[in-house]
Amino acid sequence: MDIFIFASEQWLLLSTFLVLLYLFIFTERTKGGKPISSAELVSAMNAETAILIDVRPSNEFQAGHIHGALDIPHTKIASRISELEKYRERTIVLVDQMGQHAGSAGKILSKDGYNVRRLSGGMNDWQHQNMPVVKN
Repeated sequence: MDIFIFASEQWLLLSTFLVLLYLFIFTERTKGGKPISSAELVSAMNAETAILIDVRPSNEFQAGHIHGALDIPHTKIASRISELEKYRERTIVLVDQMGQHAGSAGKILSKDGYNVRRLSGGMNDWQHQNMPVVKN
């Protein structure tokens, strides 16, 4: 009950804290690349303005991935960034299982000057929309 008393007495302090927390979360998410929908990704890949990087572990990539995706696990993105130099003028779209690793990989690429986006919902959302998956 003390929390409710504190909240009612310090509503301005609590409101300011919540606004700052929201702004922090929003800016941290965009540092790793803005989200892109499945439909936008398909359009960009068809127009050849984007390249897709799957940052999941290689065994998950082999189990099923989006056609045209490159397999660069998030743990190796910093050491393999030179492989992406030929795609510098394209948008780099990162995909992982549910969005947990694409942001950190996106920050690394953004710092190096790449235009980075993240597939909204990751592979889970892609598969729930019954989009095609390639299996090796």
